[in-house]
Amino acid sequence: MAHRNRTLQLTEADVQRLQPRLQQLPAPLPAAQLQDSLWNQTLESALPHLPAAFADVLFLDPPYNQPKQFGSLSFAAQSAEAYEAYVLGWLRPLLRCLKPEGSVYLCGDWRSAAALPRALAACGLHIRNRISWEREKGRGARRNWKNASEDLWYATCGEDYYFSVSEVKLRRRVRAPYRLQGQPKDWQQAGEHKYRDTHPSNLWTDLSVPFWSMPENTPHPTQKPEKLLAKVLLASCPPGGWVLDPFAGSGTTAVVARKLGRHFVAIEAEPDYCLWALRRLEIAADQPAIQGYDGVFWERNTRPL
Repeated sequence: MAHRNRTLQLTEADVQRLQPRLQQLPAPLPAAQLQDSLWNQTLESALPHLPAAFADVLFLDPPYNQPKQFGSLSFAAQSAEAYEAYVLGWLRPLLRCLKPEGSVYLCGDWRSAAALPRALAACGLHIRNRISWEREKGRGARRNWKNASEDLWYATCGEDYYFSVSEVKLRRRVRAPYRLQGQPKDWQQAGEHKYRDTHPSNLWTDLSVPFWSMPENTPHPTQKPEKLLAKVLLASCPPGGWVLDPFAGSGTTAVVARKLGRHFVAIEAEPDYCLWALRRLEIAADQPAIQGYDGVFWERNTRPL
């Protein structure tokens, strides 16, 4: 397996070249000077320097309410009430960065299923949906159900918001094709394969968590799939729009924004994660493909070879 392992690894030369690009926001800056930028600092220290009403999307992937180590940073499990207070502590001030017609996507798991919608509602946001996505991986348990899904809470500031449903339809294989006067009804044919583009639901089963044979994979412990971010940005961030990710990790949001023609501001406290993100952004300039998306989101195991 070693010779097929495509997990991102930085050489010493990469580290020496990229480290000078690790920087912190020096002062409040206008949005134009923040375009496509990555900042190596805590969200708390960056917040006062971020401009108001510049982001079309807030993508929020904070530490979940469980013990976890993120490089040199550790997170401990809390009560549901304490975790809700933790989320509100940074969510409220972050919302000033969002446009009035903007959207929020907040990641979580079953442990935070009560705290997160309460926090969103406490901030006056309109909760539109709870998306559940299949992780396809998970550690088995002898006395519990295997944890193989996560949540993505979708909310907007108000009733006037951007959502492009046509960009995120799911292409499914038609197993019982119906014809009207000899012509396909609501389906199309590519070679021997028959497909229908269906409206996207709040159950996403076509994703793969990054693993060793995928070029996007990094050593980050909770990396989100690029395909997940592609769905979010194509649906809720217009072409040329802006996404703010204050828990950037290994840079998936920034990388997908670059690949899809959106602008990003990313914030990450862990230096090693920032280095991985910077290297991935370099690679994205020459390799803009997103695994599992080629202009269409295909149902799992149906895309023709």
